[in-house]
Amino acid sequence: MTPTASSTSSTGPATGPVTGRRGLRRRLRRIAGMTLLEIMIVLAILALVMGLLVGPQVLKMFGESKTDIARATVKKMAFEAYSQWVSRPGNAGKCPTPANLGEYMATANPKDPWGEEYVIKCSDLPAGAVGIAVLSKGEDKREGTGDDIKSWDQ
Repeated sequence: MTPTASSTSSTGPATGPVTGRRGLRRRLRRIAGMTLLEIMIVLAILALVMGLLVGPQVLKMFGESKTDIARATVKKMAFEAYSQWVSRPGNAGKCPTPANLGEYMATANPKDPWGEEYVIKCSDLPAGAVGIAVLSKGEDKREGTGDDIKSWDQ
């Protein structure tokens, strides 16, 4: 009995095992997992979600750090730089400028984190200020508002 074409075909697309290089590649591709494009799409989605969640928190922290820097600088000008400046001969009884105090802070002309000059008051000191009062106008750059940073506040 001679085998016919229909009886020898045991490897059909739906019935038998896949043989040959093409079939092996197809099976490996199904088993291998994700392609590079799929991985890149997932990473792009993750980056977008992280940007929306983490971005505002980072910007908030930058704003808080500017306030912390200004608070430290006004205290340093009022309590450290002023005491050094006033101890120099000829400075007693005078009111220093931010540039005068900047010499003792390793800064030629200190500005607050928002780019404004620090305000120095030598007369009519507010309660709690000793020697001089130093303040930063804050983010709104206007004196007398709630965001002012003052050397005499604890």
